[in-house]
Amino acid sequence: MQLQKIITITGQIVLKTGLHIGGSKDDIEIGGIDNPVIKHPLTQEPYIPGSSLKGKMRCLMEYFYNKVSSDGSPHNCTETNCPVCRLFGTSKDGWQGGPTRLIVRDAFLNKTWGKEILDKGLSCTEEKVENAINRLEGKAVHPRTMERVPEGAKFDCEIGLKIFDIDIEQDLLNDVIKAMRLLELDTLGGSGSRGYGKIEFKDLIKHDGIEEKFELPENPFES
Repeated sequence: MQLQKIITITGQIVLKTGLHIGGSKDDIEIGGIDNPVIKHPLTQEPYIPGSSLKGKMRCLMEYFYNKVSSDGSPHNCTETNCPVCRLFGTSKDGWQGGPTRLIVRDAFLNKTWGKEILDKGLSCTEEKVENAINRLEGKAVHPRTMERVPEGAKFDCEIGLKIFDIDIEQDLLNDVIKAMRLLELDTLGGSGSRGYGKIEFKDLIKHDGIEEKFELPENPFES
C-alpha cells in the first residue's frame, strides 16, 4: 500500500448559535460557572477539538450508511470496502483496508475575530443560565450556568485526507464533503436539541497542488 498524496481542506467554522464543548473546572467557586467550555491551556481562548469534529462527523456518516447497530454501540467491521472505516479508521482485528484516511485538526479561534472582540472590550464566551421546569407547579427548578462560545465566533479549521494507491480519490473526497454538510445540518457539541451548536463551514479551499475554492452541497442525500 503506497501513500500517493495528502489533500488538505482549509476554511472557517462560523457559529450560527452558541457552542458548548465541555472543559474541566479546576476551581470550584461560589456563583461560578457550572459547565465551562474547553479552552486552550496557554491562551485561555476557546477552541474546537479535532476529536469533537471528527467524532460527530463519523457518527453522522454511520447513520448515513446504515452502520449503527440496534444497541447503539460504535461501528467496527472487517469489510474492506466499508466507507466509514476506510475514512475514519477502525480498531477491529482483521481489518485489511489500511490506516485512517481522515485527519481533523483542532480548530483554533480566528485571530482577526478574536482581536475584534478584545478591542471592543468583550469576552470570547458568554454565560447562559438554564433551568428545568416542575410541570406540576409550573416553576423553574435546578438552575445552572452554562458557558458558551457566542453566535458569530469564527474558528480556523483544517482537514487532511490521505490517498493511497488502493483508494478511489473522488469517493473519499465526496464522503468528507458529505460529512461536513451533514454536520452543518445537525449540531456540534452539547445541548444541540436546545438550540446549541449550529455551525457553518465558510471560505473552503482544497489544496491539491493548486488551490481550489469549493462549497458544500445543499442536499447531501442526493448523491
